Amino acid sequence: MGPGETLLAGLLVMVLAVALLSNALVLLCCAYSSKLRTRASGVLLVNLSLGHLLLAALDMPFTLLGVMRGRPPSAPGACQAIGFLDTFLESNSALSVAALSADQWLAVGFPLRYAGRLRPRDAVLLLGCAWGQSLVFSVAALGCSWLGYSSAFASCSLRLPPEPERPRFAAFTATLHAMGFALPLAVICLTSLQVHRVARSHCQRMDIVTMKALMLLADLHPSVRQRCLIQQKRRRHRATRKIGISIASFLICFAPYVVTRLVELVPFVTVNAHWGILSKCLTYSKAAADPFTYSLLRRPFRQVLAGMARQLLKRTLRPGSTHNSSLDLASMVHQLLKRAPRPGSTHNSSLDLMPAWCTRC
Repeated sequence: MGPGETLLAGLLVMVLAVALLSNALVLLCCAYSSKLRTRASGVLLVNLSLGHLLLAALDMPFTLLGVMRGRPPSAPGACQAIGFLDTFLESNSALSVAALSADQWLAVGFPLRYAGRLRPRDAVLLLGCAWGQSLVFSVAALGCSWLGYSSAFASCSLRLPPEPERPRFAAFTATLHAMGFALPLAVICLTSLQVHRVARSHCQRMDIVTMKALMLLADLHPSVRQRCLIQQKRRRHRATRKIGISIASFLICFAPYVVTRLVELVPFVTVNAHWGILSKCLTYSKAAADPFTYSLLRRPFRQVLAGMARQLLKRTLRPGSTHNSSLDLASMVHQLLKRAPRPGSTHNSSLDLMPAWCTRC
């Protein structure tokens, strides 16, 4: 391997490790908390994380071997099976992100009717449509023998067929990326704009309330007033930042690979191997970024992770640990308080101050 292949292999290993760990954490949180997995959004997140986990476990290692060895797997039919999974899981990932954006729009735009509009069984039906669309394209590519090892991307995926089949392959590739990239991108942009509009209207209402409160409370300290104004500015930019991150991550991860695949169809264009592998790594990085964008950095998942950590610490603590010693200290203080004289006595006036803070033990 040259230095370029070494850097790309290191990047792929890092993406693989982060994708496995983060998606496993999301699935563990959903399995631990019934509140997360019984919602429609929880069903969508489980589907997204499960697809990413399968992609990281069953597809990325063979791409890593392709980068290191420069050849496909030696087992007969293995590359076609991996290419089938690659086409299916990547298309399903983009459609699942679009479904999550639609779910977020319904939750923000119609909060009172959200539970009746999108129930868990409706989410399962929506995911069934996404799986069906992804399966149709994967079966069509497998039936036309368009799956195999592509040296430009060092992976088992769609490969260029002989010259007589190029027009059909070009039409298939354009349709695949129109339904698996352009359509989800349009859904994400439209729903994100609606969410941003609703968030701005909420922020405007909160700003009016804040300004009225500041006018009524004219004797507030200037530092408190300044803190309120800073918090007001943060509210304005928070929704814009979150929506921008979701759209930018989708474009950065998928757009280079899709554009490279479409440019590859031009007869006189040859895709550089380093660029092809890098665009493939960017597509894989979506599996590592989505758990943080949609799950692990949000408050419900942080609370579940904190609860799991507390349960784990309670099980690992032994009888001679500092936790039990602190409990013994608290019981000793409680016994001292029982023996202390009442507030009306003159035995020791300094003990009268102890219940104000010791009773919290």
